[in-house]
Amino acid sequence: MARSDLIIDLVKAAVTGNPDSIRTTAEAIAADERTKKHDGVADRISKALNLSPKHGAIVQPRSQGLRVRDGSSGIQRSDPERQLNSLYLDKPTKTAILELIEEQQRADVLRAHGFEPRHRLLLVGPPGNGKTSLAECLSYEMALPLFTVRYDAVVTSYLGETAQRLRRLFDFVRTEPCVLFFDEFDAIGKERGDLHETGEIKRVVSTLLLQLDDLPSYCVLVAATNHPELLDRAAWRRFEMKLELGKPNDEQMTDYFSLKMKEFKDNSGFTAKRLRAAVAPKNFSEAEDFFMDIHRRFALAQGNVTFRTFVKERVAAWASQHGRIIGDDRSTDTTAA
Repeated sequence: MARSDLIIDLVKAAVTGNPDSIRTTAEAIAADERTKKHDGVADRISKALNLSPKHGAIVQPRSQGLRVRDGSSGIQRSDPERQLNSLYLDKPTKTAILELIEEQQRADVLRAHGFEPRHRLLLVGPPGNGKTSLAECLSYEMALPLFTVRYDAVVTSYLGETAQRLRRLFDFVRTEPCVLFFDEFDAIGKERGDLHETGEIKRVVSTLLLQLDDLPSYCVLVAATNHPELLDRAAWRRFEMKLELGKPNDEQMTDYFSLKMKEFKDNSGFTAKRLRAAVAPKNFSEAEDFFMDIHRRFALAQGNVTFRTFVKERVAAWASQHGRIIGDDRSTDTTAA
């Protein structure tokens, strides 16, 4: 949403006597000013919002029921510490992510030329390959809080209430620069043409599309889905960037193992290729779990066993726990499909 639209919204809220909307819009303007490095203006707006009404002034009563700012109940806020270089990304994907980060960090340059930075990203791919982790990395690299949508606090069985909660959620999000993360986005952005869906989900999707259009560029929206074929076509078009995080092939997984093995000072007795073949992870998440297992158990061993012996034992333990047969250069998954 452009700043002129925020000012118009503020005027409308003032004319209609809606104090909740006035505060929300003013906070959004302050957040917009901070993204432009106008900290003095933003501080003055924030200070004005905290002023007490003068004696004798007529104060309009707050609206009854749920207020605009109650949208925070549908948000889980966190400050991630995961860095981008902790993930294995192919070159095209990493280039696209770095471009997104640069556009957000140099948004003032783009605005000086009449452009807004891209801020809506869709991540597609099977589970366990870094969609959630990438959202965390974006939050860390851009020094923004991560707002994860809690569907249990947004989706309800009452007619029309889910759309109302969704509007309140976006009103809350607009009050500060952030990364807004929708996991399992297909749960709320389903195709409206599906004959098996009710009229309620169609209203929710229509509300979602309007909110996506009005989301200011200082709020970076990241949506993740394992089932892109279920997404509404109009919702799909709302995203300026679409990246696929697919299942890694053997070469990519070997590169990942090589990267993770650099975290250890001692020689493991394995090459990256042999260790990858021995562990045979199905995705990056499972591979990361394996290396975290080594870190934890080796810390508890307190030097009572050599690192080479320790890694060999952990590989055998991992194979036993995951039902896999370990050979010299290959691993066969024996779990049921």
